[in-house]
Amino acid sequence: MLRPTVIEVKPIENYSLLLKFDNGECKKFDVSPYIQGSWFGMLKDTAYFKSVKPNGYSVEWADGQDLCPDELYYSSIPNN
Repeated sequence: MLRPTVIEVKPIENYSLLLKFDNGECKKFDVSPYIQGSWFGMLKDTAYFKSVKPNGYSVEWADGQDLCPDELYYSSIPNN
C-alpha cells in the first residue's frame, strides 16, 4: 500500500500543521523541531509559516522548504 499524501493543510498555533490525507485521515504535525538554521529558520516568521500549501505529496512553502511525505504521515498524531 502506498503512503497517503497530503491533500489539505492548515497552519495552527505553536508551529503545527493540521493535515488531511487522501485516505481521509486527519493528523497534527509539529514543525517546531525542524525550524533551525538559515533555510528552515525562515519558518519562524509566522506570516511565512502560515503560507504553507499542499504540493501533491507533501507540504511546501514559497521559497521551497518542504517536509518528507513519510515524515509527515508517520510522525504526526491523529487529530479527531
